[in-house]
Amino acid sequence: MKLWEGRFDAPTAGDADAFNESLSFDKKLWRADITASVAHVTMLGKCGIISEEEANVIAEGLHSIYADIERGTLAVEGAEDIHSFVENELVSRVGQVGKKLHTARSRNDQVATDMRLYVRASADKAIALLKEFITVLLARAKETAGYIMPGFTHLRKAQPINCAQYFNAYSEMFLRDLDRFAALRKRMNVMPLGSAALAGTSYPIDREITRDLLGFDEVSQNSLDAVSDRDFVAEYLFAASLTMAHLSRLCEDTILYTADEFGYWVIPDAYSTGSSIMPQKKNPDIPELVRGKTGRVYGHLMGILTTIKGIPLAYNKDLQEDKEPFFDTEKAFFDCISIYTALVKKLTFNVNAMYEAAGEGYATATDVADYLAKRGVPFRDAHAITGRLVRYCIQERKTLPALTLEEFRAASPVFEADVLQAVTTRASAEGRNSVGGSSTAAAKAGIASIKKRLKKY
Repeated sequence: MKLWEGRFDAPTAGDADAFNESLSFDKKLWRADITASVAHVTMLGKCGIISEEEANVIAEGLHSIYADIERGTLAVEGAEDIHSFVENELVSRVGQVGKKLHTARSRNDQVATDMRLYVRASADKAIALLKEFITVLLARAKETAGYIMPGFTHLRKAQPINCAQYFNAYSEMFLRDLDRFAALRKRMNVMPLGSAALAGTSYPIDREITRDLLGFDEVSQNSLDAVSDRDFVAEYLFAASLTMAHLSRLCEDTILYTADEFGYWVIPDAYSTGSSIMPQKKNPDIPELVRGKTGRVYGHLMGILTTIKGIPLAYNKDLQEDKEPFFDTEKAFFDCISIYTALVKKLTFNVNAMYEAAGEGYATATDVADYLAKRGVPFRDAHAITGRLVRYCIQERKTLPALTLEEFRAASPVFEADVLQAVTTRASAEGRNSVGGSSTAAAKAGIASIKKRLKKY
């Protein structure tokens, strides 16, 4: 039975029914729909809008439906949407009294409440997964705090860095993502139930009872806005998109650093695939797939923004299009975070290859310029002197650490014997002890800072 069919003399066409239905995807809301319905009917009973006995009968019927769906003995099918399914099933179990469930509410505030409950739970899971991922990144940072690797700008070797500093950089990104999910979770925790179709209700309801039962922080203050607001869906999709952007960057690094041309890291066989024709291949399919799914999540963000941009107040059926993109994003997002947490746990490192690469490409040139500047040479002059030294090295096919003191002094009499130590790879990384820097001490301080900030979530 359709909840609205009394107005119509003829049934809707079969193709119109098929086009209009949403049960095929909004059945994922069954837990939220039943939970919200139990809270609603409990409030109706407490306010005397229906009798306490009737409220108890309806609530028991709803609990039985919940239990049967959860144990897999009741298939969610054969209705227009999840709301119709639950109400029809309820009436079949408890009789005509079940039809009183919908008193003082509309499908408009019902679905808005269901989506908030669902997205709130999803945000909680996102926070938990991000905490786990950051914890793994911190563990890898602690483990690799003694390793030196190349740092890049413009995908060219720039300066030696501590491997722990590298992993801390991603922890900082994902900590910001975690904070965004926590913030949107707080911002969206407002209950629309009680707004009815758009104008509120004439029944003497007590929205605070329902709010408390459902764990919302407050009730919505405008019924027109409450039933048509999907900002929280867009905000979730944005937070997921930005997290995927950060994850995709890590994927790109993984793909590069595990390639033969770099050889810094090794992806375990359990998270790699081969080629159907080239026996030697070990392909980074997991990071490539995550990188690819990032674009898919971006698309869903643009989709919801486009959907809501031209909708007049209040509810319009366009808003049915919030669900499939959200559910697809949620699955892709959770799958990607989970698989990459597992992969990062198993990464291994070619310590010597990273160290040797960190010293290539005149990566300690900045240290030479800093050496001169610390001894009174204006930095711009120090920069020019160092540039000439690099040009000399290129001509002579030498590295900076391979130069003799005499060669250094030919460029500037300011150089002393200690410059030979200053240009080594490890000295370069360890010399940057500022907050957030590449020294072991700074990297370990970064780990401690991230752990401290993570505890608040």
